Amino acid sequence: MDISVELTLTPLQDNYEPAIINFIKSLRASGLTIKETPLSTQVYGEYDKVMGILNAEMKTALEAVDRGLMYIKIVKSDRSDYAADF
Repeated sequence: MDISVELTLTPLQDNYEPAIINFIKSLRASGLTIKETPLSTQVYGEYDKVMGILNAEMKTALEAVDRGLMYIKIVKSDRSDYAADF
């Protein structure tokens, strides 16, 4: 089963940028299909592979901050080829 996942890491601290940058770099290095926007990172692929990688990377990202939020949305389909038609 393919999925599309949208993630937003929000560290609740002053020096928040390094945690976000490290999280995105780790996702880039994962071998998964990644798309980045100014507000979120989108990850695409087979459910077990994506969730296995995200489980480890989200834990590492949250351990790197004093306090933080991780927003995650999952869609059951690979939407990596989506393009707005408006």
